[in-house]
Amino acid sequence: MRGRLRRTTLLGYVAGFVLPAFAADLAPAARGGIDQSTMKSASQSEILELKSQLLEQRRMIEQLRLELEEQRKLIGLATAGPADVPTGRQARSSGEVASTAPVVPARTLPLAKSTQATVAAAQKGDAEQAPLQLHIGSATLTPVGFMDFTGVYRSTNPGTGIGTNFGSVPYKNTVQGNLGEFRLSAQNSRVGFRVDAKVRGANVLGYLESDFLGFVPGNAAVTSNSDNLRMRLYWVDVRKDKIELFGGQSWSMLTPNRKGLSALPSDLFYTQDIDVNYQAGLVWSRNPQFRFILHPSAKVAMGVSLEGPEQYIGGSGGGGLVTLPSALSTPYATQLNNGNTALSVPDVHPDVIAKVAFDPSRRAHFEVAGLFRTFKVYNPLNQNHFSAHGGGASVNFGFELAKNFRFFSNNFYSDGGGRWIFGLAPDLIVRADGSLSPIHSGSTLDGFELQHGNTQFYAYYGGVYIARNTALDTTGNKLAPVGYGFSGSSGAQNRVIHEPTFGITQTFWKDPKYGALQLMLQYSYVLRHPWFVATEAPKDGHSNMAFVNLRYLLPGSAPHIE
Repeated sequence: MRGRLRRTTLLGYVAGFVLPAFAADLAPAARGGIDQSTMKSASQSEILELKSQLLEQRRMIEQLRLELEEQRKLIGLATAGPADVPTGRQARSSGEVASTAPVVPARTLPLAKSTQATVAAAQKGDAEQAPLQLHIGSATLTPVGFMDFTGVYRSTNPGTGIGTNFGSVPYKNTVQGNLGEFRLSAQNSRVGFRVDAKVRGANVLGYLESDFLGFVPGNAAVTSNSDNLRMRLYWVDVRKDKIELFGGQSWSMLTPNRKGLSALPSDLFYTQDIDVNYQAGLVWSRNPQFRFILHPSAKVAMGVSLEGPEQYIGGSGGGGLVTLPSALSTPYATQLNNGNTALSVPDVHPDVIAKVAFDPSRRAHFEVAGLFRTFKVYNPLNQNHFSAHGGGASVNFGFELAKNFRFFSNNFYSDGGGRWIFGLAPDLIVRADGSLSPIHSGSTLDGFELQHGNTQFYAYYGGVYIARNTALDTTGNKLAPVGYGFSGSSGAQNRVIHEPTFGITQTFWKDPKYGALQLMLQYSYVLRHPWFVATEAPKDGHSNMAFVNLRYLLPGSAPHIE
């Protein structure tokens, strides 16, 4: 192309010099007339040669004009460039909207056979089809999240907002147990982004997700409804070949997976429920953690996670508090988390979780996990340190029994692992001498999900069991039982909690270019039984709950990185 351009330029210079010279030779004849003697002496051949040269120059000038016009078109196409035309395919990534149609890589045509109009039209069409992404250097930033408008009705009034504290459903002999509750909220709306990049042969994924379920001021619902933003997830994951390292705040590795050991929300099983506290019986936490994961094959993953610990005696999620020995209530108040101690509780080491996942096919997932914990306190009354170990195990699986019909079963049992069941069970009790005794607790969450076109049906059953663990208090004026579940204990000390749930999600439209719109419905019935029922007191607390939610998912689709 450069040689062609030089030849064109040379012809331009020649034309520029030759034409003025001929014009100068012919000018005198035009002004003063033609000398007859000169005309007689000029040969006929010279006149014909002159005419031939003029015709040849005219032809060359026309050719030069056409070539210059073609060069201008080529330069215009080169500067417009197809560099912005996407050439990679997009991969489905749940949590964001993903296209159901494959994206064909763009093919670059020879510029010499293109026109500006064709390239402009192609770029416009590709821009309209491309999902929302932002490229910063070699990294791709994709928005994640959705806008929720939630309505909740409960037949009792637990006073917990759009999330349900399953362990404190009001009894019928209370004011709250005789009043229903209706509430509207946009708090569950989420906003965030993910960053995908390839760095020195490793796949790097950063993830941020927030919602508006943070601290609620006492007057928030009076006028402005200024719901506070809070951090849900904030982590980075680096994987190269068979090794994966992960750090940040995320769902616990103990949370059941749908696929592998991935921490992406789409690869986890925390139900399809609208309730922002999900389901009784679900084992979960979102906490700071560090993971090391090995992928021996595409079908097997095994990992270890060191996660934020907390020695817990109840008081969160509606879970009942243990009864402490009277002389130790104050000394142990900041050593054991009672749902109000913030970050003051001392911990010995991170909770250690090991997990192995098997995915023999797209239709099946199976996993086993183990938990190890340590608790430690100091009794200033006898100046002794006391410690105890706790642990637990889970067995979870999901199978596609028929096309788009999946069955799930998630089961957990522990000795000192109640904190992981949404805090519905305490981890331990305290004996009179200050020593610790872990509490047995367990849970199950089973159900199915059916996808039929744009409609999804689901049904689950969740159950929690908290064992009795008691001791005698010898530090007071008289002997008295302490611990959890003793005769005469508080009605907040639950023995079992049940929650059956069913729901439906209707998707009206879904596309990575403009997001998705969904209408979601959920019904749940929560029932709890305490260990001790006082005379003429209700034997259980129960509530009917109905949720409706309109959700708009943000557009975008995560990139595919090999």
